[in-house]
Amino acid sequence: MAADQRPKADTLALRQRLISSSCRLFFPEDPVKIVRAQGQYMYDEQGAEYIDCISNVAHVGHCHPLVVQAAHEQNQVLNTNSRYLHDNIVDYAQRLSETLPEQLCVFYFLNSGSEANDLALRLARHYTGHQDVVVLDHAYHGHLSSLIDISPYKFRNLDGQKEWVHVAPLPDTYRGPYREDHPNPAMAYANEVKRVVSSAQEKGRKIAAFFAESLPSVGGQIIPPAGYFSQVAEHIRKAGGVFVADEIQVGFGRVGKHFWAFQLQGKDFVPDIVTMGKSIGNGHPVACVAATQPVARAFEATGVEYFNTFGGSPVSCAVGLAVLNVLEKEQLQDHATSVGSFLMELLGQQKIKHPIVGDVRGVGLFIGVDLIKDEATRTPATEEAAYLVSRLKENYVLLSTDGPGRNILKFKPPMCFSLDNARQVVAKLDAILTDMEEKVRSCETLRLQP
Repeated sequence: MAADQRPKADTLALRQRLISSSCRLFFPEDPVKIVRAQGQYMYDEQGAEYIDCISNVAHVGHCHPLVVQAAHEQNQVLNTNSRYLHDNIVDYAQRLSETLPEQLCVFYFLNSGSEANDLALRLARHYTGHQDVVVLDHAYHGHLSSLIDISPYKFRNLDGQKEWVHVAPLPDTYRGPYREDHPNPAMAYANEVKRVVSSAQEKGRKIAAFFAESLPSVGGQIIPPAGYFSQVAEHIRKAGGVFVADEIQVGFGRVGKHFWAFQLQGKDFVPDIVTMGKSIGNGHPVACVAATQPVARAFEATGVEYFNTFGGSPVSCAVGLAVLNVLEKEQLQDHATSVGSFLMELLGQQKIKHPIVGDVRGVGLFIGVDLIKDEATRTPATEEAAYLVSRLKENYVLLSTDGPGRNILKFKPPMCFSLDNARQVVAKLDAILTDMEEKVRSCETLRLQP
């Protein structure tokens, strides 16, 4: 019997017996058994079609034929490690370099975003000779031990904060200390980083790097105020550190206006290191680190080889090249701008109609909807968000929540997500919220309005 023909209950029973409960499923109370996917759609064992609003990994669409073809054709010829001279790795590095500021011109290829961030940490420490890292509150940078240590989202539930890790406030203008009515939130939040750095230095600590997702995702789909990164970089570099931009979830044209999300901060801002993963391979395990020449040369000066068995393989680089080709051929960056703007407009209408929608924020196809219990306190509507996501699943829309309060609906669909998809999803969201207001009324924002 083929695996996709096994009854769902039997598959679930096998999973519960064989797979660690730490490896969680979406919708654990009633998991969806997905057996195939195409574009922005996923299909269960009964053939039901779901609109996928979650899978930012399938960047140009699930099972895109050109990406599948590129992997298949290269697999039939050669797949080996990067110690042999091969065109694909240099062609891919060249193509990536054309999307980045010219200072970011040295590339390392790996298998995952976690590996990329781990290498970025090593590069920063070799270059600066320092140990300590500044991160944003609620950040997540990967599952390796080194990255759990710099991910408040994880370490607060494990061993706690290491002495070499320093946490700055998330630049959240909706929930943070400096909000939308502040005259200069970028400077205010950057000064918080300056304060954190000064406090660390007073204790004799030396800063190696500031790590930040260009758009914090796990933190709640946050859009940092423009100019924030430039001011932070100034404080960090003055302390002898480097700026690492984590683009693993938000790069490759997702923001529409730019190819990289850090470019939203202004044309003069250039990180010292950029990390990439997830979307870079459309589901194939590919990741990359881009660094400046000085950072790379310091690492090379150690005399220690950097080798990654599968990173930069001919197949991985063929896949990466195919993803870039599809992005360009199908004009998906412009598509993200137009569809994302339309989706933001529709969601903005929901904010006016439904008091539980406290904030709608985003750019391109990176959007968050902040659900609240009370407009004055902005208390996270955690239970209501979970209920809404479950109801959407019953209506064949796959969406998830994030943020410290697990109350942010996060939209990060494949880049081929369409205008019609946006209409369908928001119409279902509207219908469920209306029903919740009439029947659930579990918080102030769900009470019937006069």
